[in-house]
Amino acid sequence: MRQQAQVLALLGSAGLLLGALAFQYIGGMAPCPLCMWQRWPHVVAFGGAVALVLPGAIWPLIGAGGAAVSGGIGVYHTGVERGWWPGPATCSAGGDLSALSPEQLLAQIMSAPVVRCDEVPWEMLGLSMASWNAVASFGIAALWLLSLRLKG
Repeated sequence: MRQQAQVLALLGSAGLLLGALAFQYIGGMAPCPLCMWQRWPHVVAFGGAVALVLPGAIWPLIGAGGAAVSGGIGVYHTGVERGWWPGPATCSAGGDLSALSPEQLLAQIMSAPVVRCDEVPWEMLGLSMASWNAVASFGIAALWLLSLRLKG
């Protein structure tokens, strides 16, 4: 039972990463910086795979931690998309542009990323990709933690 939960958690992280890559490379939706930040913790969550061969609570905790961090970034990203709080200046609109000279404004425009973090490029049932990542990631983290309580 324990290994089944761990394999499910690993498949969940793999599914989220593959889904993100499919949206990017098949669907043509370039990721914003926050989208990229949400991917890396799932790579860390793969560290939990060691739990399938080595005993110890640390491995499932690594898996749960990676998934939970991705979920947290997903919540943050959702807030940026919805305008609940400002996002990183490198990928969000806003700021006072009135003090900039035309040359400074042009330089800022030319160096700005193509994909903004404060826009929702896709949503389903009222939730953006960042929101769905948060929901799924917290579910995956819960699976990792559940695996600690299950018998082998």
